[in-house]
Amino acid sequence: MTQVSAAGQGVERQYADHLAQGRFMIQRCSACARHVFPPRELCPHCDEDQLAWVAPSGRGTVYSWTTVARKAEAGGDYNVALIDLEEEVRLMSCVVDIDPAAVNIGLAVQARVEAGKDGPRVVCVAVQPRQGGQEAPQGGQGRAP
Repeated sequence: MTQVSAAGQGVERQYADHLAQGRFMIQRCSACARHVFPPRELCPHCDEDQLAWVAPSGRGTVYSWTTVARKAEAGGDYNVALIDLEEEVRLMSCVVDIDPAAVNIGLAVQARVEAGKDGPRVVCVAVQPRQGGQEAPQGGQGRAP
């Protein structure tokens, strides 16, 4: 669900260009070493302008969520979720390939880029731990960013 108009300029345009290439990117400040999302011109932590684009792990957990109820003919119910990524940034997205009622706080997810009706967007798929500590997508065909 995280989408931006390609008509923007500056960091918004750069972010949209990354999405158009199928890459989910966030920023990292070289001055204070903290990650930043959504994209900014200045670091919100130290006010420096030393932000570089980096690929996040995409691993995160659901911080909060809600289900939006729609009639079946309008596409059915869907969820809107706030996701805390390992890089300590939060994004608004949705958890796909899972019943909206199955989403819950603390659910482990993996972010990925997919085609949306208005262009590429970042969505998340639920993951479950595999033996050896790695995570596997639950349901659907998840792919990492």
